[in-house]
Amino acid sequence: MKYFDELSRAMDFLAGDPRTKFLGQAVACPGTGMTNTLKNVPRERLLEMPVTEELQMGISIGMALTGIVPVTIYPRWNFLLLAVNQVVSHLDKLSDMSAGGYQPKVIIRTSVGSERPLHPQHQHVGDYTEAFRLMCKNIEVIRLDEPDQIFPAYQRALERTDGRSTILVEFGDYFNEK
Repeated sequence: MKYFDELSRAMDFLAGDPRTKFLGQAVACPGTGMTNTLKNVPRERLLEMPVTEELQMGISIGMALTGIVPVTIYPRWNFLLLAVNQVVSHLDKLSDMSAGGYQPKVIIRTSVGSERPLHPQHQHVGDYTEAFRLMCKNIEVIRLDEPDQIFPAYQRALERTDGRSTILVEFGDYFNEK
């Protein structure tokens, strides 16, 4: 099994649940390596977003509060940094602030940017996995280092019943290497 193929299989699995909606940059239009993993997702389940990362996360939280399971896609960690306020101050704290009354489930898909064959410069290849683990006590952060980790991690993110959201960290270089 290949890394890219497992990502595509995981996205197909998520799309099989009528509660999911996929949103982000380059989800309905070509633009990133992640776009091709969504090719089997019905177009009406894809919400193309402008370059407004914090707004995207706010919309994702709002959707989750209505029972939708947003799969919110940030092609690189460096883009997700622009949504830190929503992730750390809101999504991660909603359960605590509401004494368990609100437990939104958001699946956050991000990646350590690809460096090969072309290095996009340092502002696109950050890995903030450990920083987010330290900042978020109610969001699980999962690194997807190997192809066999991908499907079970996305399945867990969708099927979890513990009231937690999940950040899944992919590696752009592995799309073609593993």
